[in-house]
Amino acid sequence: MGDTRTAIVTGSTSGIGLGVARALAARGCNVVLNSYTDTADDRALADEIAAEHGVATAYVPADMADPARCRALVETAAERFGSVDILVNNAGIQHVAPVEEFPVAKWDAVIAINLSSAFHTVAAAVPHMKRAGWGRIVNIASAHGLRASPYKAAYVAAKHGVLGLTKTVALELAEERVTCNAICPGYVLTPLVEAQIPDQMKAHGMDRDTVVREVMLARQPSREFATVEQIGGLVVFLCSDDAAQITGTSLSVDGGWTAM
Repeated sequence: MGDTRTAIVTGSTSGIGLGVARALAARGCNVVLNSYTDTADDRALADEIAAEHGVATAYVPADMADPARCRALVETAAERFGSVDILVNNAGIQHVAPVEEFPVAKWDAVIAINLSSAFHTVAAAVPHMKRAGWGRIVNIASAHGLRASPYKAAYVAAKHGVLGLTKTVALELAEERVTCNAICPGYVLTPLVEAQIPDQMKAHGMDRDTVVREVMLARQPSREFATVEQIGGLVVFLCSDDAAQITGTSLSVDGGWTAM
């Protein structure tokens, strides 16, 4: 990636976000980790990544439902490291309910964290990237940005919105050497997903392999989970010079789900 870059990864103390943070650090980027929990373990993760990869890291807590905190996260990173070169919007939550029963507060929270936070961080980061004459924005969307599922009205709406935001930002920055792309994972084996497997086994009376293949991955033709390392590797590629002419697009990592 050339000179040392500074990357912000939102929602990055577990799962996909942590995998992305580790992948960028492994390529020599300074990394700003983020979550809303602000625990000793969160801060220890930043120290661990710094020691493992010989890069500078920071942990900045921020509730991504709060527009001011979203923007302050970017400014804090810029003040600490002198630049914001890479922004990965990964923070997200989920709620499942029929549309007529969907709690208004849950709708507002899902839209705020999954969609609006990306708008606020992008808006704050773009001036820094323009001044530097280089930048990479990667929005972690979902297969649900391309396909719908019942009972996930807010999540599906938010992820479709992320793809629209991605295209718009890409067009606005097309002559600035700043790209904006989205990644659309299907089912990824994260600790959160792993924790759901025993309950699914019990509910369906199946062994682990069967419940994974026939229930959890029923829509994923490969019948295999994607991994956080694969998502991290794709982010690294999109941040490379080889990807300089890839902008405004969405890349699916879903084992063929959206090909159907």
